[in-house]
Amino acid sequence: MNLQKNKRPRRFGAFRVRKNTTQKETRQKLSSTIKRDLFNIPNSITMIRIVFIPFVVVCLAMKTPFYCLLSVAAFSIAAISDFFDGYLARKLNLVSVTGKFLDPLADKLMVMAATVQLAAMGWLASWIPIVILTRELAVQGLRQIAVGEGLVIAAGSGGKLKTALQLVGLVGLLVHYTYPIKFFGFETTMNFHRVGLGLLVLSVFISVISAIQYFVGFLRALDKKETT
Repeated sequence: MNLQKNKRPRRFGAFRVRKNTTQKETRQKLSSTIKRDLFNIPNSITMIRIVFIPFVVVCLAMKTPFYCLLSVAAFSIAAISDFFDGYLARKLNLVSVTGKFLDPLADKLMVMAATVQLAAMGWLASWIPIVILTRELAVQGLRQIAVGEGLVIAAGSGGKLKTALQLVGLVGLLVHYTYPIKFFGFETTMNFHRVGLGLLVLSVFISVISAIQYFVGFLRALDKKETT
């Protein structure tokens, strides 16, 4: 009897060692996977977009035509690279969880940094970045709840239009100044700030509508789940 009692702790102890070893190996594999995904080509492009954010903000803060154009150049490169990182991820079969997290994060950080800086400079009404941020947090929160509840919610039709108007509008606001425009022999001047502001306000309006549509879709999906 004493021998049997002494053997049990040894077996239990051995089991605990194997369990802890397995957990350690799992953590190491997960860490190496994240590191590998983080530095693949598409995700490296995404991180470069994030690095561009301070450059856009600093150039914009100079409040001169030259530096505003530099901020536009950096912002435009980041916006265009958003297409390439997704394309390369699919083309090279490098779609990863890390990329799915970083890509929308880079987009939102770039938009929020630009709008907050514009508001801080007095070039944009402060309610605009507040509405944009509130909308993004609300929709993201609903998405997390929907995933947890196993709900499938169809994407709204205004998402791409909202994004396009938002990016073009921000480019106009970053340019800010009035420049002469020549088009097929027709010459005029364009106030880029006014044009950009109009497009951005329109994108905010569309984004609020799409958020309401998503919320209604969430309630319908939740109600459907409860009745089945």
